[in-house]
Amino acid sequence: MKLYFRDILNYFTKGDDRTLKVKKNILLMLLYKGGSILISFLLVPLTINYVDSECYGIWLTLSSMIAWMSFFDIGLNNGLKNKLAEALAKNDFTLGQKYVSTTYAILALIFIPLMILLLCGTPFIHWSSLLNLPVKYEYSLFIASVILIVYFCLNFILSTINVVMMANQQPADASLRTLLQQAISLLIIYVLTLTTQGNLINLCLALCASPLIIALAFNFSLFKGRYAKVAPRLSMVDFAVVPSLMKLGIQFFIIQIASIIQWQMANLLIMRYLGANSVTEYNIVYKYFSVLAMLWGILNAPIWSAVTDALTKKDYDWIRRMVRKFIKYFIVFSFGGVLMLIISPWVYDIWIGNKVSIAFTLSAAVLLYNIFIMFGGIFIAVVNGSGKLKIQMYACLISPFVYLFTFYVCSSIMHLGIYSVIIAAIVANFNGLILAPMQCHKLLRK
Repeated sequence: MKLYFRDILNYFTKGDDRTLKVKKNILLMLLYKGGSILISFLLVPLTINYVDSECYGIWLTLSSMIAWMSFFDIGLNNGLKNKLAEALAKNDFTLGQKYVSTTYAILALIFIPLMILLLCGTPFIHWSSLLNLPVKYEYSLFIASVILIVYFCLNFILSTINVVMMANQQPADASLRTLLQQAISLLIIYVLTLTTQGNLINLCLALCASPLIIALAFNFSLFKGRYAKVAPRLSMVDFAVVPSLMKLGIQFFIIQIASIIQWQMANLLIMRYLGANSVTEYNIVYKYFSVLAMLWGILNAPIWSAVTDALTKKDYDWIRRMVRKFIKYFIVFSFGGVLMLIISPWVYDIWIGNKVSIAFTLSAAVLLYNIFIMFGGIFIAVVNGSGKLKIQMYACLISPFVYLFTFYVCSSIMHLGIYSVIIAAIVANFNGLILAPMQCHKLLRK
């Protein structure tokens, strides 16, 4: 037992500074993400009990649609992640502060006017017709959309603090923020179940208020403390650094568009063609296997900025060793996913009960999708960290059309129902499965 403990201790205390920082963040993220996973699982049955399966499906679809506003980020935050990581690797805090200040300023100039514009246009949208729902939902959908628009616009600006934490190779701090947000949301919804009648408007308020409060707290506390050297200042806004941010930002923006179309559109497609209950069914399975994805994300999250740091210092051997380790981790995670699939019927029964019926084949399809995403994620993290995005950008210009075409063929011609969304997502991920591994191999051979 002592020997085993010593091996674990040695793993987290031996290595160079970059490796130790990665390991420390992995350990902290295991703790924070573990809490987040537990809370997210508790939120699903609690939320469904508070409203119902159909109303929960409406919330998921509506929030996915409003999230499309991240189009207007034009890749700035991802550009900031790479550029700030480079500045910190060179200890150039003045340049880092300019990057952070300018990003906050641009996002405020984009999202505050956008919020006002969308709030003015929302009353003219017939939400019930758009989502193919009964007219009785019209008022609730209107109020919910207003809440979500305000939340997403403000949260998008405030969430830049997450990018600063990741660029500083501290993604665990971002995970702590998520844990606190979910914990407060869970508490609010629990109180609502005891004191109010379930409805969509209360649900939106509960799930949107706490993230904004926590985001504000993190911005004030961290920029006053550990990130004071790069804290945003109006005097440090320098639009001369915008081309540097945008050079990568535009490429990330195109990649982001493809991601939004493929992931966020899934709920809308299911809603329109299969109904709100199918959205709930799909998202329950997706959330179950998100345990696997979250754990994988814990391992993968520190790599992006660490790769940027390693490439800035020409440390190619460290990246090669890291990729080999992650391929081994991937094999272990895949076997773990198969085990999750085998026990999934019992887990659903304990977790959801008989409120929602889940097909075993749907679970198998979502697992397969997650396995492909995990594999591609290894190489995409390296490519993103390198900033060599042209191949990925060109692939993402094509992938939305591949996704929509595959969905049309599977749903309208082959009549595969909900499986059409998953098959389309796998086929459209050709960059992660084929191109990114090839590019990573070329990159590491210089």
